[in-house]
Amino acid sequence: MQDYADLSAKDWALWLKGQGEREFHAQQILDWIYKKGVLTWPEMSNLSKELREKLAAEFKLPALEMVKVTESKDLETYKFLWRLRDGQLVESVLICSGSRRTVCVSSQVGCPAKCAFCASGKQGFFRNLRPTEIIEQILQINRWLTPKDERVSHVVYMGMGEPLKNYESVVKSINLLTDPDFLNISQRRITVSTVGIVEGIRRLSMEGLKVNLVLSLHAPNQHIRKKIIPYARKYPLEEILTAMEEYSAKTNRDITYEYILIEGINDHPDDALELSRMLKGKQCTVNLISYNPVPGIRLKRPGNKSIKNFRSVLYGNGISNTTVRYTKGDDIAAACGQLAMQEKDNEDKGL
Repeated sequence: MQDYADLSAKDWALWLKGQGEREFHAQQILDWIYKKGVLTWPEMSNLSKELREKLAAEFKLPALEMVKVTESKDLETYKFLWRLRDGQLVESVLICSGSRRTVCVSSQVGCPAKCAFCASGKQGFFRNLRPTEIIEQILQINRWLTPKDERVSHVVYMGMGEPLKNYESVVKSINLLTDPDFLNISQRRITVSTVGIVEGIRRLSMEGLKVNLVLSLHAPNQHIRKKIIPYARKYPLEEILTAMEEYSAKTNRDITYEYILIEGINDHPDDALELSRMLKGKQCTVNLISYNPVPGIRLKRPGNKSIKNFRSVLYGNGISNTTVRYTKGDDIAAACGQLAMQEKDNEDKGL
């Protein structure tokens, strides 16, 4: 069976023609799936029963089963747990801030990066998600938001997985997100986060896209970075920063460097001074994030005073465009670095 997200509007028209059906049904199908978030063929009432049977025989819907939704106490963050057809589990997070409805999507089951501070890689890497499985996270959340008369406005590839290690599926899903015939989200409202896959960064810069690129930096030098990010052994920091600069120059998009502050590892004022020297003169934003403790990982969150001191050193040394991201959803394990397959653990234990 085919994945519906593999078909463009033209592909749908050709498929319908091959089935002896009228080509105008392609737009109806696209509207049902991408505009209305309808992911069962019987619900598509303006299609004939015969056509719906043909579609059901060729395209299986849906790709994801919503297992549960967990809401934060402040009702600003919602974690969605999905079961894939092969039984694997992935998560997405909806963040509500003002009129923004941002979805943090997963791109892989597990994560090959295995960063020391992150839960997603603890159980290893299983497989890449297909474009349909990425897109459907947004489609189903859009459907969930419909009673509130809301829709997803921004998408960030910051969930489970390293997006640039699933390059083809991620780019295909971005094209579906931004295509007017599909979800029609502005490219400038889409952000891709990477741990620093140099060949992926350079390849993305050639796609002609205007998406935002974020580097999970988390260290002021290669020595510390290798301690907490295994991929740093393959990708030297200097080479990564050069690729990021090239992306910025080719796309005319500013770069964001995310820096998770971990007590006693990378949060000393000397680390801030070294970081400011590394980034001085670059057109970028530094996003400081307080580490979110993960069960089974012996790392600690720094105190507020340490965070303020770190930011002050950056500011005093010419890095004025800095932000501090205050945790959202940490009470439901939906904050940065916390997306893990907890439900799978429970199932394995028979809970």
